[in-house]
Amino acid sequence: MDRHYSLADKFCLGLDSALRALHGKVKTSEAPYPARDCEDHALTDGQRKHSAGLMRVNHAGEICAQALYHGQAVVSRSPQVQKKMQLAAIEEGDHLNWCQLRLDELGSHTSYLNPLWYAGSFAIGMVAGMVGDDWSLGFVAETEKQVIKHLESHLHLLPQQDARSYKILQTMERDEAKHRDEAIASGARELPNFIKFFMGLVSKIMVKTAYRV
Repeated sequence: MDRHYSLADKFCLGLDSALRALHGKVKTSEAPYPARDCEDHALTDGQRKHSAGLMRVNHAGEICAQALYHGQAVVSRSPQVQKKMQLAAIEEGDHLNWCQLRLDELGSHTSYLNPLWYAGSFAIGMVAGMVGDDWSLGFVAETEKQVIKHLESHLHLLPQQDARSYKILQTMERDEAKHRDEAIASGARELPNFIKFFMGLVSKIMVKTAYRV
């Protein structure tokens, strides 16, 4: 029998999820590390710094994805949508861990502003969940569309020698497309253009900041 959680229970679970996400302890599907069989070519200091900046942006993006799904799951009225959000967060957990591992390999760090990215995305997720599940799925679909654009851009921006980061982002791009398609198939509502514009603006700010900080 399914357990019914109160709103207070859900907020406590949400806080636990936040701490896990920010400390790299999220649940994952335990999918294999995409770069495990890729040769680790030598990179110049400049190339390594650039790759690390791009991977830090993608790690911050995965922090945002975790928060968005967690926020929506807290307030969603549909048990089916809640389960979809929880499953998506688990699959995105793979991406979070892969980005973290690659940053470790590059000798770099995650964004120092990750708590800020998480808090903002969690709030957006809650608002999306409260206005209805079709809108909530619409936010997922639009988020994934924008993430895919960033990944495509980063695949071109990575140093040619960085095959390990390339393989990670390539695998992430495929997974994000699957999440987008699943959200649309589940009844995602097309978001108004002004919301898409606002999401894109916030994303650009995060990208420029996380690359450096």
